[in-house]
Amino acid sequence: MVVTPYSNTTEGKKEQVEKMFNEIAHRYDFINQLLSFGIHKFWRRKTIRLLSTTLSTKNSILLDVATGTADFAIDSLLLNPEKIIGIDIANDMLAVGKNKLINKNLSEKIELIQANSEELPFADNFFDAATVGFGVRNFENLEKGLLEVSRTLKKGSSFAILEFSIPERFPMKQLYNMYLKYICPFLGRLISKNPVAYNYLFESVEKFPHGEKLNAILLKSGFSSAVAYPQTFGIVTIYIAKK
Repeated sequence: MVVTPYSNTTEGKKEQVEKMFNEIAHRYDFINQLLSFGIHKFWRRKTIRLLSTTLSTKNSILLDVATGTADFAIDSLLLNPEKIIGIDIANDMLAVGKNKLINKNLSEKIELIQANSEELPFADNFFDAATVGFGVRNFENLEKGLLEVSRTLKKGSSFAILEFSIPERFPMKQLYNMYLKYICPFLGRLISKNPVAYNYLFESVEKFPHGEKLNAILLKSGFSSAVAYPQTFGIVTIYIAKK
């Protein structure tokens, strides 16, 4: 089942996701900070630390998929790469990210371009590592997107995924589902003025394969190994997949 943001349109998931993120771009960072209580920064940096144990190439070039407003790309500078290229389909999200880079004087180190994660405009075996933060749920075709990332990675390099998951144990599972289903949509609508984005958040997390299910899909999509690291009672999971 393909989960999409809007039900009253004939547009595909990619077009709907692009529209949704363009509509909430102006408040996206603030809402992320509010709804995650700031923990999203810790999750990103933990992902980068795990990725750093697999990154051995100097002068590396990194890919940040679904980069949004570029927070993951900026944090990935901790890996000391030569360059980071962030891609996203939503131009308004990229505009926010580009302003951040200008303000932080990082425009030469990080390049942001509009591109579809399922049709990456890069050569085979180009990148030394790749990251994606809360973006794989939004792929129109999950396996196609993962295959594209694998295609552009050098052999032996790693792909780090940070994504929402569902806790397995009582009462965290029930509390988390209630938070995602009722509180996040209410606050998201109130602040972003978008009536669908944070309903889509719950639905997309609920239906998305996580843990060993996503590991299995990664192994079918060009990666030789995949390990899942649940965080914060399983609210999110970090995946490190090696090509």
